Amino acid sequence: MTQQHWTIDQVPDQTGRLFVVTGAASGLGLATTRGLARRGGRVILAVRDEEKGRRAVAAITAEHPDAQLEVRHLDLADLDSVGAFAARMRAEHDRVDVLVNNAGVLAPPRTLSAQGHELQLAVNHLGHFALTAALLGLLGAGREPRVVTVSSVNHRQGRLFFDDPHGERGYKPMAYYNQSKLANAVFGHELHLRLAEAKSPIRSVLAHPGYTATNLQLHGPTGLWRFLLGRVGNPLFAQRPADGARPQLYAATDPSVRGGEFIGPGGPAELRGAPKRVALSATATDAETGRRLWDLSEQLTGVRYEFPASV
Repeated sequence: MTQQHWTIDQVPDQTGRLFVVTGAASGLGLATTRGLARRGGRVILAVRDEEKGRRAVAAITAEHPDAQLEVRHLDLADLDSVGAFAARMRAEHDRVDVLVNNAGVLAPPRTLSAQGHELQLAVNHLGHFALTAALLGLLGAGREPRVVTVSSVNHRQGRLFFDDPHGERGYKPMAYYNQSKLANAVFGHELHLRLAEAKSPIRSVLAHPGYTATNLQLHGPTGLWRFLLGRVGNPLFAQRPADGARPQLYAATDPSVRGGEFIGPGGPAELRGAPKRVALSATATDAETGRRLWDLSEQLTGVRYEFPASV
Protein backbone atom coordinates (compact mmCIF):
# COMPACT_ATOMS: atom_id res chain seq x y z
CA MET A 1 0.00 0.00 0.00
CA THR A 2 1.40 3.40 -1.00
CA GLN A 3 1.13 6.20 1.53
CA GLN A 4 0.01 8.39 -1.38
CA HIS A 5 -0.12 11.71 0.41
CA TRP A 6 2.54 11.06 3.06
CA THR A 7 4.88 14.02 3.49
CA ILE A 8 7.62 14.97 5.93
CA ASP A 9 4.97 17.01 7.78
CA GLN A 10 3.39 13.69 8.78
CA VAL A 11 6.42 12.46 10.71
CA PRO A 12 5.02 11.79 14.20
CA ASP A 13 6.20 13.87 17.14
CA GLN A 14 9.73 12.70 17.97
CA THR A 15 10.25 14.71 21.16
CA GLY A 16 12.52 12.84 23.55
CA ARG A 17 13.94 10.47 20.93
CA LEU A 18 17.63 10.28 20.03
CA PHE A 19 18.72 9.60 16.44
CA VAL A 20 22.10 8.95 14.87
CA VAL A 21 22.21 9.79 11.15
CA THR A 22 25.34 9.00 9.16
CA GLY A 23 26.24 11.27 6.27
CA ALA A 24 24.00 13.94 7.79
CA ALA A 25 25.81 17.00 6.41
CA SER A 26 24.31 16.91 2.90
CA GLY A 27 21.85 15.24 0.56
CA LEU A 28 19.53 12.60 1.97
CA GLY A 29 21.20 12.67 5.38
CA LEU A 30 20.68 16.41 5.73
CA ALA A 31 17.05 16.13 4.58
CA THR A 32 16.48 13.30 7.05
CA THR A 33 18.06 15.29 9.88
CA ARG A 34 15.95 18.34 9.03
CA GLY A 35 12.78 16.26 8.99
CA LEU A 36 13.54 14.70 12.37
CA ALA A 37 14.61 17.99 13.97
CA ARG A 38 11.47 19.83 12.92
CA ARG A 39 9.40 17.15 14.69
CA GLY A 40 11.34 17.43 17.94
CA GLY A 41 13.90 14.67 17.49
CA ARG A 42 17.40 15.07 18.91
CA VAL A 43 19.90 14.17 16.18
CA ILE A 44 23.58 13.26 16.27
CA LEU A 45 25.03 14.22 12.87
CA ALA A 46 27.69 11.57 12.25
CA VAL A 47 29.87 13.16 9.58
CA ARG A 48 33.35 12.89 8.10
CA ASP A 49 33.69 16.67 7.63
CA GLU A 50 32.83 18.35 10.94
CA GLU A 51 32.90 21.88 9.51
CA LYS A 52 30.36 20.85 6.89
CA GLY A 53 28.32 19.31 9.68
CA ARG A 54 28.38 22.58 11.63
CA ARG A 55 27.17 24.44 8.55
CA ALA A 56 24.31 21.96 8.26
CA VAL A 57 23.40 22.56 11.92
CA ALA A 58 23.45 26.33 11.35
CA ALA A 59 21.15 26.00 8.34
CA ILE A 60 18.65 23.83 10.21
CA THR A 61 18.63 25.94 13.39
CA ALA A 62 18.05 29.06 11.29
CA GLU A 63 14.76 27.45 10.26
CA HIS A 64 14.05 25.66 13.55
CA PRO A 65 15.68 27.53 16.45
CA ASP A 66 14.73 24.83 18.97
CA ALA A 67 16.42 22.04 16.98
CA GLN A 68 18.54 19.70 19.11
CA LEU A 69 21.55 18.85 16.97
CA GLU A 70 25.09 17.69 17.70
CA VAL A 71 27.98 17.10 15.30
CA ARG A 72 30.27 14.10 15.80
CA HIS A 73 33.16 12.95 13.64
CA LEU A 74 32.71 9.61 11.88
CA ASP A 75 34.73 8.33 8.94
CA LEU A 76 33.07 5.11 7.83
CA ALA A 77 36.09 4.30 5.65
CA ASP A 78 38.19 3.87 8.80
CA LEU A 79 37.10 1.22 11.29
CA ASP A 80 39.18 2.90 13.99
CA SER A 81 37.04 6.02 13.53
CA VAL A 82 33.90 3.88 13.80
CA GLY A 83 35.17 2.45 17.08
CA ALA A 84 36.05 5.89 18.46
CA PHE A 85 32.64 7.32 17.52
CA ALA A 86 30.84 4.41 19.17
CA ALA A 87 32.97 4.67 22.31
CA ARG A 88 32.10 8.36 22.63
CA MET A 89 28.42 7.60 22.14
CA ARG A 90 28.52 5.00 24.92
CA ALA A 91 30.31 7.46 27.21
CA GLU A 92 27.84 10.30 26.58
CA HIS A 93 24.49 8.53 26.16
CA ASP A 94 22.60 5.74 27.85
CA ARG A 95 20.49 4.92 24.81
CA VAL A 96 19.94 5.49 21.08
CA ASP A 97 16.42 5.19 19.71
CA VAL A 98 17.13 5.09 15.96
CA LEU A 99 20.27 4.59 13.88
CA VAL A 100 19.94 5.66 10.23
CA ASN A 101 22.71 4.06 8.16
CA ASN A 102 22.51 6.61 5.36
CA ALA A 103 26.01 7.65 4.27
CA GLY A 104 27.43 6.38 1.02
CA VAL A 105 29.80 6.87 -1.88
CA LEU A 106 29.02 6.26 -5.55
CA ALA A 107 31.24 4.87 -8.31
CA PRO A 108 34.63 6.44 -7.55
CA PRO A 109 37.85 5.25 -9.18
CA ARG A 110 39.17 2.18 -7.35
CA THR A 111 40.22 3.37 -3.90
CA LEU A 112 41.06 1.48 -0.72
CA SER A 113 39.95 2.30 2.81
CA ALA A 114 42.25 2.71 5.80
CA GLN A 115 42.02 -1.05 6.36
CA GLY A 116 42.58 -1.91 2.69
CA HIS A 117 38.97 -2.58 1.68
CA GLU A 118 37.38 -1.35 -1.56
CA LEU A 119 35.97 2.07 -0.69
CA GLN A 120 32.32 1.54 -1.63
CA LEU A 121 32.11 -1.74 0.25
CA ALA A 122 33.94 -0.11 3.18
CA VAL A 123 31.80 3.02 3.49
CA ASN A 124 28.41 1.80 2.31
CA HIS A 125 28.44 -1.57 4.07
CA LEU A 126 31.37 -2.53 6.31
CA GLY A 127 31.48 0.75 8.25
CA HIS A 128 27.74 0.54 8.91
CA PHE A 129 28.01 -3.16 9.81
CA ALA A 130 30.63 -2.30 12.45
CA LEU A 131 28.78 0.81 13.66
CA THR A 132 25.51 -1.06 14.13
CA ALA A 133 27.24 -3.76 16.16
CA ALA A 134 28.94 -1.16 18.36
CA LEU A 135 25.67 0.67 19.08
CA LEU A 136 23.46 -2.38 19.65
CA GLY A 137 23.66 -2.05 23.42
CA LEU A 138 22.48 1.57 23.29
CA LEU A 139 19.76 0.67 20.80
CA GLY A 140 18.58 -2.17 23.02
CA ALA A 141 17.88 0.43 25.70
CA GLY A 142 16.03 2.72 23.27
CA ARG A 143 12.35 3.53 22.93
CA GLU A 144 10.87 1.54 20.02
CA PRO A 145 14.44 1.19 18.67
CA ARG A 146 15.19 0.80 14.99
CA VAL A 147 18.09 0.44 12.61
CA VAL A 148 17.28 1.88 9.18
CA THR A 149 19.74 0.84 6.49
CA VAL A 150 19.55 2.75 3.23
CA SER A 151 19.96 0.56 0.15
CA SER A 152 19.07 1.33 -3.48
CA VAL A 153 16.88 0.10 -6.29
CA ASN A 154 20.27 -0.87 -7.76
CA HIS A 155 20.57 -3.71 -5.26
CA ARG A 156 18.42 -5.74 -7.65
CA GLN A 157 21.15 -5.44 -10.32
CA GLY A 158 23.98 -6.26 -7.95
CA ARG A 159 25.95 -9.36 -7.17
CA LEU A 160 28.30 -10.05 -4.30
CA PHE A 161 31.82 -10.74 -5.53
CA PHE A 162 32.77 -13.17 -2.79
CA ASP A 163 35.82 -14.23 -4.80
CA ASP A 164 37.00 -10.62 -5.35
CA PRO A 165 35.20 -8.27 -2.91
CA HIS A 166 37.75 -5.48 -3.33
CA GLY A 167 37.99 -5.44 -7.12
CA GLU A 168 41.62 -6.54 -7.28
CA ARG A 169 41.07 -8.57 -10.42
CA GLY A 170 38.67 -6.32 -12.32
CA TYR A 171 37.13 -3.23 -10.78
CA LYS A 172 34.10 -1.62 -12.42
CA PRO A 173 32.78 1.39 -10.49
CA MET A 174 29.04 0.79 -10.93
CA ALA A 175 29.30 -2.97 -10.48
CA TYR A 176 30.99 -2.44 -7.14
CA TYR A 177 28.48 0.25 -6.17
CA ASN A 178 25.71 -2.25 -6.90
CA GLN A 179 27.58 -4.82 -4.81
CA SER A 180 27.63 -2.42 -1.85
CA LYS A 181 23.91 -1.67 -2.16
CA LEU A 182 23.09 -5.37 -2.37
CA ALA A 183 25.26 -5.83 0.73
CA ASN A 184 23.12 -3.20 2.49
CA ALA A 185 19.97 -5.11 1.55
CA VAL A 186 21.36 -8.49 2.59
CA PHE A 187 22.65 -7.04 5.87
CA GLY A 188 19.38 -5.32 6.76
CA HIS A 189 17.39 -8.49 6.13
CA GLU A 190 19.84 -10.77 7.92
CA LEU A 191 20.01 -8.37 10.86
CA HIS A 192 16.22 -8.53 11.09
CA LEU A 193 16.29 -12.32 11.24
CA ARG A 194 18.99 -12.40 13.92
CA LEU A 195 17.29 -9.74 16.04
CA ALA A 196 14.00 -11.63 15.82
CA GLU A 197 15.70 -14.88 16.82
CA ALA A 198 17.23 -13.13 19.84
CA LYS A 199 13.81 -11.66 20.73
CA SER A 200 15.38 -8.21 20.68
CA PRO A 201 13.15 -5.13 20.69
CA ILE A 202 15.25 -3.57 17.91
CA ARG A 203 13.68 -3.46 14.45
CA SER A 204 15.88 -3.65 11.37
CA VAL A 205 14.20 -1.83 8.48
CA LEU A 206 15.41 -1.07 4.96
CA ALA A 207 14.70 1.94 2.77
CA HIS A 208 15.74 3.34 -0.58
CA PRO A 209 15.32 6.85 -2.03
CA GLY A 210 14.65 6.07 -5.67
CA TYR A 211 16.48 8.48 -7.96
CA THR A 212 17.41 11.55 -5.93
CA ALA A 213 19.68 14.45 -6.85
CA THR A 214 22.56 14.54 -4.35
CA ASN A 215 26.27 15.28 -4.33
CA LEU A 216 26.95 11.58 -4.85
CA GLN A 217 26.35 11.83 -8.58
CA LEU A 218 28.62 14.88 -8.90
CA HIS A 219 31.51 14.12 -6.56
CA GLY A 220 31.98 10.35 -6.77
CA PRO A 221 31.92 9.19 -10.38
CA THR A 222 34.36 10.34 -13.03
CA GLY A 223 34.20 10.67 -16.80
CA LEU A 224 31.10 9.38 -18.55
CA TRP A 225 29.39 8.23 -15.34
CA ARG A 226 29.62 11.71 -13.84
CA PHE A 227 28.15 13.21 -17.00
CA LEU A 228 25.32 10.67 -17.24
CA LEU A 229 24.38 10.62 -13.55
CA GLY A 230 25.10 14.18 -12.49
CA ARG A 231 24.72 16.36 -15.58
CA VAL A 232 21.98 14.45 -17.41
CA GLY A 233 20.16 12.27 -14.88
CA ASN A 234 19.91 14.74 -12.00
CA PRO A 235 18.19 17.63 -13.81
CA LEU A 236 15.99 15.43 -15.99
CA PHE A 237 14.83 12.60 -13.74
CA ALA A 238 15.88 13.06 -10.12
CA GLN A 239 13.70 14.23 -7.25
CA ARG A 240 14.80 16.63 -4.52
CA PRO A 241 16.55 15.26 -1.41
CA ALA A 242 13.55 16.34 0.69
CA ASP A 243 11.39 13.99 -1.39
CA GLY A 244 13.99 11.23 -1.64
CA ALA A 245 14.33 11.17 2.15
CA ARG A 246 10.67 10.35 2.68
CA PRO A 247 11.08 6.53 2.60
CA GLN A 248 13.84 6.53 5.21
CA LEU A 249 11.98 9.02 7.39
CA TYR A 250 8.89 6.84 7.16
CA ALA A 251 10.98 3.75 7.97
CA ALA A 252 12.53 5.53 10.96
CA THR A 253 9.39 6.98 12.50
CA ASP A 254 6.09 5.51 11.37
CA PRO A 255 4.49 3.30 14.05
CA SER A 256 3.19 0.83 11.46
CA VAL A 257 6.62 -0.17 10.13
CA ARG A 258 7.73 -3.70 11.04
CA GLY A 259 11.14 -5.29 11.16
CA GLY A 260 12.34 -6.68 7.84
CA GLU A 261 10.25 -4.33 5.71
CA PHE A 262 11.72 -2.43 2.75
CA ILE A 263 10.35 1.07 2.14
CA GLY A 264 10.82 2.81 -1.20
CA PRO A 265 9.10 5.36 -3.46
CA GLY A 266 5.70 4.32 -4.74
CA GLY A 267 5.98 5.83 -8.23
CA PRO A 268 6.88 4.15 -11.55
CA ALA A 269 9.94 1.91 -11.28
CA GLU A 270 10.30 3.09 -7.66
CA LEU A 271 12.25 6.13 -8.85
CA ARG A 272 10.13 8.74 -7.08
CA GLY A 273 6.96 9.11 -5.08
CA ALA A 274 5.55 8.70 -1.59
CA PRO A 275 6.69 5.84 0.68
CA LYS A 276 5.55 2.31 -0.09
CA ARG A 277 6.46 -1.17 1.09
CA VAL A 278 8.48 -2.67 -1.78
CA ALA A 279 10.18 -6.00 -2.46
CA LEU A 280 13.73 -7.06 -1.78
CA SER A 281 15.42 -9.13 -4.46
CA ALA A 282 15.56 -12.90 -4.09
CA THR A 283 19.32 -12.64 -3.55
CA ALA A 284 18.85 -10.20 -0.67
CA THR A 285 16.65 -12.66 1.22
CA ASP A 286 18.58 -15.83 0.35
CA ALA A 287 19.62 -17.57 3.58
CA GLU A 288 23.00 -18.82 2.35
CA THR A 289 23.89 -15.42 0.90
CA GLY A 290 23.00 -13.79 4.20
CA ARG A 291 25.20 -16.19 6.15
CA ARG A 292 28.14 -15.81 3.75
CA LEU A 293 28.02 -12.01 3.76
CA TRP A 294 27.69 -11.91 7.56
CA ASP A 295 30.71 -14.19 7.96
CA LEU A 296 32.75 -12.16 5.46
CA SER A 297 31.77 -8.89 7.13
CA GLU A 298 32.82 -10.19 10.54
CA GLN A 299 36.11 -11.36 9.05
CA LEU A 300 36.85 -8.02 7.34
CA THR A 301 35.83 -5.82 10.28
CA GLY A 302 36.89 -7.98 13.21
CA VAL A 303 33.42 -7.35 14.70
CA ARG A 304 31.24 -9.90 16.46
CA TYR A 305 27.59 -9.13 17.25
CA GLU A 306 26.09 -9.53 20.72
CA PHE A 307 22.31 -9.21 20.53
CA PRO A 308 20.65 -7.55 23.52
CA ALA A 309 17.36 -8.90 24.79
CA SER A 310 14.53 -6.61 25.80
CA VAL A 311 15.40 -4.02 28.45
